[in-house]
Amino acid sequence: MSTSNNQQKEFQELADWVIDQTKKAGAKDCKVRLSKNRFVEINYRDRKPEVIKEATTQGLNLQVFTNNRYASQSTPDFRKSTLSGFITDVIESAKIMEEDPFRTLPDPKYYAGRSDTDLQLADPDQGKLSPEERHEMVKTVEDACLKQGGSKVISVEAGEYDETFEEFVKTSNGFIGANRSTQCWTGASMTAQDEGDRRPSGYNWVGCRYRGDLPSLQEVGNLAAIRTLDLLGGKKIETETLPVIIENRVVGNVLGGLQGPMAAGNIQQKRSFLADKKGQQIGSKLLTLQDDPFLVRGLGSKYYDGDGFPAKKRNLFTDGVLNEFLVDWYYGQKLGWEPTSGSISNLILPPGARSVDEIVKDLGRCILITGFIGGNSNSTTGDFSIGIIGKLFENGKFVQNVAEMNMADNHLKFWHKLTEVANDPWIYSSLKVPSLVFDDVVIAGI
Repeated sequence: MSTSNNQQKEFQELADWVIDQTKKAGAKDCKVRLSKNRFVEINYRDRKPEVIKEATTQGLNLQVFTNNRYASQSTPDFRKSTLSGFITDVIESAKIMEEDPFRTLPDPKYYAGRSDTDLQLADPDQGKLSPEERHEMVKTVEDACLKQGGSKVISVEAGEYDETFEEFVKTSNGFIGANRSTQCWTGASMTAQDEGDRRPSGYNWVGCRYRGDLPSLQEVGNLAAIRTLDLLGGKKIETETLPVIIENRVVGNVLGGLQGPMAAGNIQQKRSFLADKKGQQIGSKLLTLQDDPFLVRGLGSKYYDGDGFPAKKRNLFTDGVLNEFLVDWYYGQKLGWEPTSGSISNLILPPGARSVDEIVKDLGRCILITGFIGGNSNSTTGDFSIGIIGKLFENGKFVQNVAEMNMADNHLKFWHKLTEVANDPWIYSSLKVPSLVFDDVVIAGI
């Protein structure tokens, strides 16, 4: 839960000093966030290293609240001799800002109740990962992708990225938060030769808190190639209304269209089609969505949010009914609402009983959507439109790959079309949602 002891001690001492100096310089309240991030990135192309990066960055962000005015600035320089001038600059910036009575630190009562569960956010073995091991990871993924892709391969780019992040946050009115976390990602992107001048590109990238939780590197590379080869021969079909299955790893592209309108900021600024829908059914009974910050090793797991509120489980939707909004302190003040949290952790939609293969057999003519291209979602109206890539099936049998098609609908109608949830939640993400089945969806040629 905490940073390493030495780092935490250094951060805490500096945070105390900054808060003391900021108050002495005339600020009513302040918040300081110190962070340090070490990352390594390696990319190979054509069996040769193309990118090798290793860096440690640090930052100090200071937020100042004074006379209903607010300013926020950041610096990578932790020297006290420099920070004295930096603090003065932030306070001076605040003085010339427009008055805003809602710009305050949260009431300290909202800081209480933080969980002390060990979420295992930091892999203790990450620091033992050697440069040679990192390069071997990338080579193994690339080799597997090249072998699986065979003669169709034009190019393969494989990579590895890992980071260790530490932070310490303190406010002048009593909040203290510390965190240490790791991530490790690996994967490959492949471009293949198709008919004529078509060169479809596919990928497979996976990430975890702990490197040991990654799938086998051969599997990662194989799947990158398989997903790319699955794009070959993609063609349009006639505009049609039919069932679609949105694959687990890309469901977030559509689900994100619900998230934005749930934010208090969008509601306050009249940019949310969900503003008056709390307590109403906006989707089928299969739309049950939980925000769970306490998943052990979860990529979205956390102890507190950006306001310092303790992380809590929330049932955002139950049986299609919208239960609550994402209410941060600032916009909660503006709306006169009790704050919850303005951010999301791990989103979970309970899995169903059947696999995608089993579902396809019962759907007649349907499209399995495996990727999206471009698109937009209007948070004010709920209208959305997005390009799709996928596979057409008929009576359980593959017909053709589908490309250059578009899916358009309105979220207030679309989520009522949710008819089944598969049993395959995507685990390499903070969005742990299975593949979803929707009926009567219009798929049109671009």
